[in-house]
Amino acid sequence: QGQLVESGGGSVLAGGSLKLSCQASDYIYSIQYMGWFRQVPGKEREGVASIRIHGGETVYADSVKGRFTISQGNAENTVYLQMDSLKPEDTAMYHCAASKWSSADLNRASDYDYWGQGTQVTVPS
Repeated sequence: QGQLVESGGGSVLAGGSLKLSCQASDYIYSIQYMGWFRQVPGKEREGVASIRIHGGETVYADSVKGRFTISQGNAENTVYLQMDSLKPEDTAMYHCAASKWSSADLNRASDYDYWGQGTQVTVPS
């Protein structure tokens, strides 16, 4: 049973939109940050967006600024990633992650303690 469960991936034409969802298990407590990372086979995992749970501050990778939006849901420990104006280079497995640290760097995946299995996003070229 996963501690973080993602949903919402799929295949969409370039210029289209998708919304990813992530729900953290009730067994995870004191989460300070939640984030989205993506990975393409043969490449390093890339931080996409993060949000501080108490405060709402957000951070985005330069490659997605202005196109992606991370937000919290009404349910505790739920986050979304709204992805607009999708490009073929956005094709990847998208993973949700949670951190219990008081500071979590989007460029440092090791700052995150819990990970989901991922949901595939495909934007054909």
